[in-house]
Parts: sequence; structure tokens; C-alpha cells
Amino acid sequence: MECPKCRGTLQADWFHGTEFDRCGTCEGIWFDMGERQALDRIEGSEAIDTGTNQDAARDGKAQVLCPRDKAQMTRMVDVAWPTVWFESCPVCHGIFLDAGEYRVLKEDPSFWDRLIRRRRHRPLT
Repeated sequence: MECPKCRGTLQADWFHGTEFDRCGTCEGIWFDMGERQALDRIEGSEAIDTGTNQDAARDGKAQVLCPRDKAQMTRMVDVAWPTVWFESCPVCHGIFLDAGEYRVLKEDPSFWDRLIRRRRHRPLT
């Protein structure tokens, strides 16, 4: 698969039996639906985010396409973590986190709870 941010190659990796994909170029992480939740339950899984390649130019990228289905991904942020922006696919529900972001968000599990509640209560359009 192609990285939605830098067009590098997303390479499959595993942590305690759970697969995820990491970009070999920008070190961002792609989670298919359910992978991030599985990793969140594993103590120490923040270690998968070895990335330090923070490139602010990628954050403002206008069009980010899902590596699975090429749908336009939605850029999201939570007020509790205004410095962390991530992309979510409205079709397959995968998410892409830039290098270092999974580590930050794993420190606050309530972030993901708030995100999931929003998705459940989002009006259908």
C-alpha cells in the first residue's frame, strides 16, 4: 500500500499478534479498522510508534486518500489534544497517524472513547 501522506510504502508489521502498517519513509502508522483498538489493550504497544520524523508540511496536505480504498480521508482533531491531527477514512474506518502521534494519544485513552462516541452519534448525510 502507498502512504497517504508521503507516498512511501506502507509495510506490514506486528506487535503481539496484531498487524498494523508503518511507512518506511515518514514513519507514520496506518491502522485498519479494529487494529488500533486491539493494540490499545496491549500494555506497552506505544512502542510500535518509533517515529520521530515530524514534517509539518504533511499536516497541511489538502487531499489525503485512503491507502485501502482511495476515498478522501477526513482530517480530525480533538480539543484535548489540539496538536495532534489525524486522518480517518469514512468508508473503511481506517486511520493514519503521523510519526509520534500514536505514542501521544495512547497516553490518554479517553481520547479514543470520545472519538468513538462522536462516530456513533454523527448524523447520517
